[in-house]
Amino acid sequence: MPGQQLIKIRQRFDRTHLDDPRITLQQQLPRLNDLVRPDTRIAIAAGSRGIDNLVAIITQIAAYVRARGAHPFVVPAMGSHGGATGEGQAAILKDYGIVEDTVGAPVRSSMDVVELPRGELPLGIFMDRHAYESDGVILVNRIKPHTDYHGSYESGLMKMALIGLGKLEGARAVHEFGVRGLRELIAPGAAQVLATGRILAGVGLVENALHQTLDMRVLMAGEIAYEEPRLLDLARRNMPRLPVDEVDVLLIDRMGKNISGVGIDPNVTGRIGVNGEDDAESPRVGAMMVCDLTDQSHGNAIGVGLADVITRRLHAKIDRDATYANVLTSGFLERGKIPIVADTPRAAFEIAMRSCGRGSKADVRVLRILDTLNVEELYVSQAVVDDLRSRQQLDFVSGASDLFDAHGELTDF
Repeated sequence: MPGQQLIKIRQRFDRTHLDDPRITLQQQLPRLNDLVRPDTRIAIAAGSRGIDNLVAIITQIAAYVRARGAHPFVVPAMGSHGGATGEGQAAILKDYGIVEDTVGAPVRSSMDVVELPRGELPLGIFMDRHAYESDGVILVNRIKPHTDYHGSYESGLMKMALIGLGKLEGARAVHEFGVRGLRELIAPGAAQVLATGRILAGVGLVENALHQTLDMRVLMAGEIAYEEPRLLDLARRNMPRLPVDEVDVLLIDRMGKNISGVGIDPNVTGRIGVNGEDDAESPRVGAMMVCDLTDQSHGNAIGVGLADVITRRLHAKIDRDATYANVLTSGFLERGKIPIVADTPRAAFEIAMRSCGRGSKADVRVLRILDTLNVEELYVSQAVVDDLRSRQQLDFVSGASDLFDAHGELTDF
């Protein structure tokens, strides 16, 4: 829409964070002294999310293991991500800088698994073979609200133990039960993994709304199940949020696996996109458009089906094999559907605007965000500004500026 102008604002989120997470980690790692013994082989499990300070944390854990006279190595704990291939999962870690020359530990990546005892559970339990054949595993993961469901255990160490380390087979086993599998089977399933004694500990990380490390806990294996819900509550209280509950058009510059497990975090947009699961009561988004897919996604565009309109640029980056591997494993097919494709961001915006149902364009409530991981600074239309004038927890950064350039592309964020 020619002439569309938005105003840049900044939300005042709580900026509390760890000044140097390495100091916190250094203070807590000695808890593992009795477990990390000389000449043992210790697997460090890393996931596929973009996590603050991840390289520094993996590097320090590897250095600690070496200082104990043991031999560290890194395994991807990613379920079906990376196109469900060992090479693809190693490539994701490489993008984050997790390679032997950087972290001081080799990366051993394959999709080969060992089936573990399942007890009375209805699902198979699996573990990455490299991890299983080690002398112990240290899990490293961020704890946060999940994109598919809510329960006592969501994204975190328990899920990584069962699904991430379970590779494709582990992910399939849980997702065959749909949302119920995630909500009800992660706890007992992860308990079976922990019962093998292969998991030594977990490093649980919590981030603030600005994607900074807020808290970090080195948890012994026996502590994970009861400590993780407390860290999840902390994460939930510090989630980034949109400044208003009602949005006509939500314009998102980019989506991706490094941003959210489903590319576009439903905890921010309110859209779940899972058959049988209700969307969040707020925010309520009328039309959602997305303009690009991050390079770190390696073509995996799971979550693209949450959008109503995308650009041709995003569409051209979709690797169907990588996307479908993730979508089909999850069983949430809606998230893999292709929305309307527009030639340019401006054309996508015009399509999104048509669904608003507002009598006047001046009344349309538009938000533009970089992605769902970064919503401290965003652009809003005048109709939204009118609602925000009395808010104390935000600042107006700049006056009205054009949303598009002469070629219909987005202006710089």
